[in-house]
Amino acid sequence: MAGKKEIPKVKKRGKSVNKKGIFVVIFFGGILLTSTIMFALPPPPPTMSDDSMSEDAQGYIDDCYAALTAVSSVFEWTETELKAEIDACIDEARQSDPDAFKSMASDGTQITKTGTPMDNFPDDQRATFCGVEDAKSNSYVTEYKIPTVCTQPLAIKVVPDGNVWFVESNTGNIGKFDPISEQFTEFENSFWPEQGRTMSWGMDYSPDGTLWYTDGTYDSIWKFDTITETFDGMPYPASESGSLPQKIEIDGSNVFVNDFTGGKITIFDLVQNMDDVTYMSVLNPIPGAFTGDLTIDSENNLWYTNWVVDSTGFLVKLNLEDYQNEVSVDDTEITLEKYIHVFDFPNDLNTANGLTTDQNGNVWIVDTSSSFFFRFDPTTEEFTKYITTEPPLSSYGNVTGVIKSPVSRPYWIDTDNSGNLVFNEQTSNQIAILDVQKESLVEYMIPSKNPNWADCDLDSNANCGVAQIFGFDIADNAIWFTEWAENNIGVIDTTKPLPFKTNTDKDTLILKKGESDKITLTITYADISDSRNSEIKTSHTASATTNFSDLLISSSRNSPQGNTEDVIITIQASETSLTGNYKVLLGIGNNEVTISQYVDVIIES
Repeated sequence: MAGKKEIPKVKKRGKSVNKKGIFVVIFFGGILLTSTIMFALPPPPPTMSDDSMSEDAQGYIDDCYAALTAVSSVFEWTETELKAEIDACIDEARQSDPDAFKSMASDGTQITKTGTPMDNFPDDQRATFCGVEDAKSNSYVTEYKIPTVCTQPLAIKVVPDGNVWFVESNTGNIGKFDPISEQFTEFENSFWPEQGRTMSWGMDYSPDGTLWYTDGTYDSIWKFDTITETFDGMPYPASESGSLPQKIEIDGSNVFVNDFTGGKITIFDLVQNMDDVTYMSVLNPIPGAFTGDLTIDSENNLWYTNWVVDSTGFLVKLNLEDYQNEVSVDDTEITLEKYIHVFDFPNDLNTANGLTTDQNGNVWIVDTSSSFFFRFDPTTEEFTKYITTEPPLSSYGNVTGVIKSPVSRPYWIDTDNSGNLVFNEQTSNQIAILDVQKESLVEYMIPSKNPNWADCDLDSNANCGVAQIFGFDIADNAIWFTEWAENNIGVIDTTKPLPFKTNTDKDTLILKKGESDKITLTITYADISDSRNSEIKTSHTASATTNFSDLLISSSRNSPQGNTEDVIITIQASETSLTGNYKVLLGIGNNEVTISQYVDVIIES
């Protein structure tokens, strides 16, 4: 918008929306396992030893510590509350006298000014949030380092002309990558506040040439015109409990956004004046609950999740057409119950985040606090639980031995043009493709890793860590993704031949408690040399639902015959196992890819 200099005001009905801290990283990506944070008494005020730091800043800090520590007993603050009060005091001092703190973070840690986005982090946090490695590649993945350092790319979208667009969440800017020339172009958002940071989880493209993306820190929706190369911003409707616009989906002229903390789905027409937008909101069935990802099926039903952590949750189906029609002709309050169906989560679905539908009308949900993902059949109204492979040591590390049951944390999920499901595994540093019809799983390992986000030995050169693969988009035979903690984008070429093929001689086992049976996993190698660096991998859904082992699985490898190897898998139901139907995942992998097959195990009483 030529001539505008101010940042768009984020308001709804005259009420300003305050900037929020980026807590989503802590809530969802709380996997910083290299240290345990405990609060006792607040640490002493930081002392500045660098001559470049202002003495005035030290004075402000000393005053905050002295004043608030003196009154902490009167207010009966806990140690955590006292620290929060001190941090707030220092932040207020910083806002009133920014020059005094120009080389210092709010907690007193050193900030070496570089004139780059790294300045948003203290020196000792830059490896964690800005990356530690150059771009890498393997047989299936090619990575590209973004020219500007520490941009924290998040949402990503491939547009019809083949260009790849992404949001630089640490700068508020937009980046474009041309896969043919392999050149980056970065577009500065002149409205963005200095040192502003956000989490832009969602991005979508409109046929008019505009990109729309969410801004979770400033409660905004941004539009970037790829033709005029200009930005525009609009306020997101605030809720009393706060708001966090997350994913965004364009369907025709409608734009859909889930408000993660605000408890609603927001719908608006993209053909509007950005300064005066009319919204429609669908409120949560559970007041105060989180609203997860959304999708629209072939019958124009809106699906989304509504849940409370470790408590309860619903899968919600909304008759979108009927709901919109009544809202458009009636100004009175509309009864949501007339248009929705609510389905209770299974007990072990705790943090439903990504959601999509397949070509058969099934709804798929990933659970970002476990290694599970779920299929919901609208006809039978039944959930089926699936599992990923266990994260490899090259991602989660476990140098301290504190991780007893590593989980992969699938985060977002989508459907490709062939009907396959694609999802990211945050703590496995992988992107997975599920063939829905064959029930086979391919998991691609992303080569870049950041050791600060896993239980790695930081003093060694071990290849360990997580690059924080969050955003991805599917285009033809490629999956493009962002590395939030490594400042890369990358692409998986799904046309390249895989090193293995897998097959099982049975797709179902029926066992009584204490019984066992065998399955033959047949592996066909593209090159017999691939067998030397391969590893048999098994996982199952049973044991994670109880405090004991429902299924005991062992494998016995045989020497390959030609290019084929038969692996004997023994599956035993324990004497204390729970009856039910379980998915068992059997496969083989190397340091680049894992290929697996699901089988059903039914435990009878």
